[in-house]
Parts: sequence; structure tokens; C-alpha cells
Amino acid sequence: MRSNKRDGLKIGWAAADITPAKPVLVSGQFHARVSEGVMDPVTVTALAMESVRDGKTEDAAVMVSCDLVSIPDGFREAVRAGVKKLLPDLDSMKVFLNATHTHAAPEVRVEGDSLQTGGGNVPTRMGVELPVMDPEDYVAFAAKRIADAVKKSWKKREPSAIGFGLGTAVVGRNRRISYYNGETKMYGKTDDPQFSHIEGYEDHSVNVLGTWNKKGKLTGLIVNLACPSQVSESSFKLSADYWHDTRRELRRRLGKGLFVLAQNSAAGDQSPHVMLQRPAEARMLRLKGWIREVAPQLDSNLCAPEALRREIAERIANAVTGILPLIKKEKDASPILRHRVEIVQLSRRPLTERDVVDALADAAKVRESYEKQLGELKAHPEKRRQPRWYVDITHAYRRMKWFEGVKTRFELQKSQPKLPVEIHVLRLGDTAIATNPFEYYVDYGMQIKTRSRAVQTFLVQHVGSGTYLPTERAVSGKSYGAVPASTPVGPEGGRELAEKTVELINAMWAG
Repeated sequence: MRSNKRDGLKIGWAAADITPAKPVLVSGQFHARVSEGVMDPVTVTALAMESVRDGKTEDAAVMVSCDLVSIPDGFREAVRAGVKKLLPDLDSMKVFLNATHTHAAPEVRVEGDSLQTGGGNVPTRMGVELPVMDPEDYVAFAAKRIADAVKKSWKKREPSAIGFGLGTAVVGRNRRISYYNGETKMYGKTDDPQFSHIEGYEDHSVNVLGTWNKKGKLTGLIVNLACPSQVSESSFKLSADYWHDTRRELRRRLGKGLFVLAQNSAAGDQSPHVMLQRPAEARMLRLKGWIREVAPQLDSNLCAPEALRREIAERIANAVTGILPLIKKEKDASPILRHRVEIVQLSRRPLTERDVVDALADAAKVRESYEKQLGELKAHPEKRRQPRWYVDITHAYRRMKWFEGVKTRFELQKSQPKLPVEIHVLRLGDTAIATNPFEYYVDYGMQIKTRSRAVQTFLVQHVGSGTYLPTERAVSGKSYGAVPASTPVGPEGGRELAEKTVELINAMWAG
């Protein structure tokens, strides 16, 4: 007869460095960037959890946070294939990866998947040959190291307790600027006389979950907040961005052996860039001694990314250490662990013939620029010896393919009006953890969090290849992140995903 008593929770941690030794294609912008060194290492952190009843596994989950721009299907499956070989008794579907969405990490999108918006517009195709490590070789290298980290975390699991809590820190800021004419621009100017308002809500919550071993030692933290890792997004050097600084600051305060698993909550319309009161923000960095001098007209992010990263790390660390003594008081060594994986069918963003005509007209303009530059390059191959000679031509090529992808999706929606996506929903004691593969706008996150029956809900985006999933008001305002070329799923699908996520979460509290 099965016992109703749960033996407890076992937890294991591991980490791995996935920084390549050779130059790679840096992901995160339209134009190509060939890596020119390493600002700080790109890493992965794995957390294995197992609920035990009567000495046997009741349920399990392995979460892996990656300093990458996204987790495309092919990359995820390469990791799972490695896990199957190393841990044949562990269901590899219990393993999921999230990206911190740093824009200074190696490219891992080597083939098109369901969410990549342009048919054939795989990011590694840049229109010219570049002197980089083959991205497929990097994927094989990184996937192996991640699978090894999963194995280590699983093998190291030990009886543990968890505690959770909620703090606040201003890190993510809404980056969509609305004007009196009804239009919105991502990173638009706020000193424009036509500036009206910031488009949407900002989520400054910091969700924290700590793990302690039987000796009472803090072994690791999940730190979840609504902001992609994009302070150093234009860097030609590899970087984990502000999460590197944050991990270092947390380890300085809490112990150098601490594991920190970073998660990006629903934040498709947020970024760490300062949109309001820039001179005042920059002045405070100067008063702290982190920068020497800032011209008032300059964006504090552009002139001092290292200082802003340090500021963000301090804010997050303050939030974490401020609540850690409190959540330690209610540690739970035997929480319920339930993990469900679903393939959800979402409505594609409906495209019209007008959308296709407009996109192809834009593509034709950029094609003219690309072909002109390509002709000049063939006529003057010595241009390849100039620093970063490839930036403009690759930008044109990628934009061209981005626009052309609208036609591909217009044809696809006729036979495949629904788009399948993988999501994970966990119950861990009184908390819920729910994933999505998008750059999911904050409004949807609020819809899920407020209707969840969990005491606290951790949303994790970029558990997939990304791309924006905008709200209706964002689509009305237009701009990058809400136009047809960048959004395979629109507001209807966004609402469907929110409803399904709430349904799956609340089902775990039924009865």
C-alpha cells in the first residue's frame, strides 16, 4: 500500500563554463558580430530537484539557466540527447533550459524552428562568409557541457529544504515610448515634444527561492526578475552581462560556492536601459564613484555600461539579502513537487495580403543596399581587411530576410493556423514555476500571476527560441517587437497561452 507520507526533497546543483576558445558569431543584433575576446565568461547553472516517496522518485525537474540569447528547439534536443546517454533513468523531458537573453553570447540558432520568424532566415546565415567557429560546432560543444552539468546536478542531489520570498528592485524598464500621434517606438526619444507616455506597466518584482542542505547551509538561489540581460548588448566581446556582476556580488555577500540560477520573467517590453531621467541616473552613478563624469545629454547606459551593470547587481543583491533571513524562517524540507509538460497549440498572428505587400516592399529596399554592398565587396576584396567590414552588409541581409519571412508565414498560416509550443508548469510547495518560449509582454505575466492559486508564481520566458509576443495595444502602436515581421504569435495567442498556463497551475492546487 502506498504511503501518504513524502520522504522529502532532494536537490543538487552544478555549473559549467560554455565560453568558446575560438571567435564565434555573437548573437543578439541584426548585424553580425565576430567575437573579439571575452568580457566575462558565459556559463550555465543546473538545479536538479527530486521528490521522494517511500524511497522512490515521485516527480522530478531539472532547470538549467544559460547565458545565451535563446534556446532553439535543436539546441534543446541536443542537450536532451546528451542527458539520455548520461542519465538513462531520468526522463529527459523533465529537463528544461532558459536563456537570460544576453545579447553578447555565442549564436546557437543553427536551424529554423517553429518560432523563428523568417523562413530560411537562420541567424547564422549572414549573406557573407565570416571567420568564425562553425555555429554547429559550438552547439555541439555547449550541449555536451550542459548535459554534463545536468548529470552532475542530478548525481549531487541530497536532502534539502527550500524557502521562497518576494523582493523588489528597479532593473527592467518599459522600453516602448508612446507619442501623441498614437505611434510607439522601441527606445524612442522621451525629450520629443510629442512624447506622451511609457506604453505599459513595469514589473520590478524579484522572486527568490533559496535551497539549504541538512546542515543549514545555503547552497543556491533561484533569482527571477523581469528584465533581459542587455546592458552590454552592443559588445563585440562575449559577456553574461549584468548576471555576471550579480552572481559575483551575491557570492561576495553569501559565499563563493553559492550557485545562482538566473531566470527572466515575462519581459518582452522591458529592458535594463534607462528611458527617463537619464541625467539624474547618470549623476548618481558619478556620486557613487563608479563613473567620473557624464555629459547630461548622454544616456547613462551608453556611456557607462560597466557602471550600470554594477548598479543593477547591487540592487538585485540588496533585494535578495534583504528577504533571505525572512524566508529562511519558513523553510520546507518536504514540499510537494509536481512537474507537467504540455504542448500548447497557439493561434498564429493572422497576416493579411497587405502585410505581405508592405513587408516585401521593405525587403526590396534593403535588398538593393545588400546587393550594392556585395558588389562592392567582390570588386574590392581588400575591404575584408578593414575592422568590422561586415557590419553594414550583414545588417542589410538580415533585415531583408526578416521582412521576407512575413510572406513565408502568410503562406504557412493557410495550412497550419496553430503553432505548437512546449511549456512546463511546476508546483514546488506553495510556489508555481511556469515557462514560455517567448519574449512575453509584461501584461500577460500579470494576468498569470494575479490569477495563479500559488502563493508566489515564478514565470520563466525564453524557454525556447524567443521572438516577441505583444499585446493588443503594442500592435496598435506598431514598432519593432510588435510588427508582423517580429511576431509569429499575436495577442490572441498571447491570451490563449495565459489562459492555459493559469489552468495548468491551478489544476495543481485542485482538491
